[in-house]
Amino acid sequence: MSKTKKIAVILSGCGVYDGSEIHEATLCLYFISHHGAEYQVFAPDINQHHVINHLTGKEMNETRNVLIESARIARGKISPLSEFRATEFDGLIFPGGYGVAKNLSDWAFKGQASRILPEVERCVRDMAKAGKPVAALCIAPVLYAKIFGNVDLTVGDDESTIREIESLGTRHQTTSHGEIIVDTRNKLITSPCYMLDASIDQVGKGVENAVKALLEFA
Repeated sequence: MSKTKKIAVILSGCGVYDGSEIHEATLCLYFISHHGAEYQVFAPDINQHHVINHLTGKEMNETRNVLIESARIARGKISPLSEFRATEFDGLIFPGGYGVAKNLSDWAFKGQASRILPEVERCVRDMAKAGKPVAALCIAPVLYAKIFGNVDLTVGDDESTIREIESLGTRHQTTSHGEIIVDTRNKLITSPCYMLDASIDQVGKGVENAVKALLEFA
C-alpha cells in the first residue's frame, strides 16, 4: 500500500489585502484532501506589515500576527514556519494574497529589489535541494522569480508584474483561468488564480490543476 503524500501549505495571514487569499488557501486544503493527500499548515510568527479593513480598503491602526491570523484559516491546526522541515513533506504550496508580497516578502513595495523573509527562502531552497515539488498561486510565483530567477512560471497577464519578474531572468508564460505552468526542471507549478479577474469556480479549477500536478510530482 502506497504511503499517503504529505503537503505543506504556507500561509501569510488571513485576508486578501494583508494576508493569504482565503478562497485560494481554503481550496488548497480542500483539493489536497480531496485527492487523497494530507496537509500541514505553516505561517511565520511575525507581525503583519499592516492591517487592512476589508470593507473599506483602508489601513487600520492596529497590529496583528501572521501566525495567529493564519490560524483562522487552519482552524487552529498550524505550526510556526520555523518548524518546517523539507524532509517531512512530499510537496509544498503557497496560496496567494497580498500577504505574500507584504509579509513573506516586501515585493509589494520594492518589486524586483525586494527581499524574501529568510524563513521562507530557507523552506524554498530546502525543497529545491531535496528535489521536491512546489506550487505557487496568484502572486506567490514572485518568490521563485526573486530566489531563483531562471525559472518558468506564470502570474497570468499582469503586465507590470511580468516586466519585473522577467527582469530577474524568469521566463513568463501568459495564462488564463484554470491554466497552470509546469517547470519540470525545477519542479515548480504555478497558476494565476486571482491575479486574473476571476470567479471562485475559475480559481478552483486552477487550484485543483496545480494540486494535481504537485501530487503527480510528489
